[in-house]
Amino acid sequence: MSPSALIILVIVILVVVIAAILVGVRAMRRKQLQNTFGPEYDRVVADSGSRTEAEKELREREKKHASLELKPLSAEAQATYSANWEELQIQFVDDPQQAVTAADDLVTRLITDRGYPTGEYDDRLANLSVEHARTLDHYRQAHEISRRNTAGDANTEDLRQALVHYRALFADLLGTDPVPSTATATPESTTDNAAADPPVPAPRTDADESSARDTRR
Repeated sequence: MSPSALIILVIVILVVVIAAILVGVRAMRRKQLQNTFGPEYDRVVADSGSRTEAEKELREREKKHASLELKPLSAEAQATYSANWEELQIQFVDDPQQAVTAADDLVTRLITDRGYPTGEYDDRLANLSVEHARTLDHYRQAHEISRRNTAGDANTEDLRQALVHYRALFADLLGTDPVPSTATATPESTTDNAAADPPVPAPRTDADESSARDTRR
């Protein structure tokens, strides 16, 4: 083999090796993003229409998230928030509309106390997506029902579902189940169980009021 042919062969081999390394690095970074963002990865890819642009956006979210001064809650703060949530669920019995509004306020306050900025709603979602992507869709659904609640377009079952969705993100941010139940077997399963229907009291009906009056007689 001539020296020039040998040089060309070496160059071709180097190009193939470098290309393989780049493909491997890209695949590794993609897998890392998928593990970090879970279902949010697919959502951003679908919304952007470009996997490259979506991954660029997700990496920007990671950079911004790294600059935040996040802080865990103290045991006392966790207990206070859990008590507030229990009061909110009790309030749901008599006033579902106001309870959902209160749930939105309580979740926003918790987001703030954890160190996340609470400016524009879309920015809030982006900041939360790095560590809380798996409960983020619950927040989206709760927010949408809350918006309809404000417009007077949400029925009682919608409001109950809103409380279920708010509770999923609330438990994730809190780091514990605000209303422990027998369905919650281990601390690791808190997030998944929060997504299931929690013990949300049913709102009081006219029949309930009549029964209560009869009992008092």
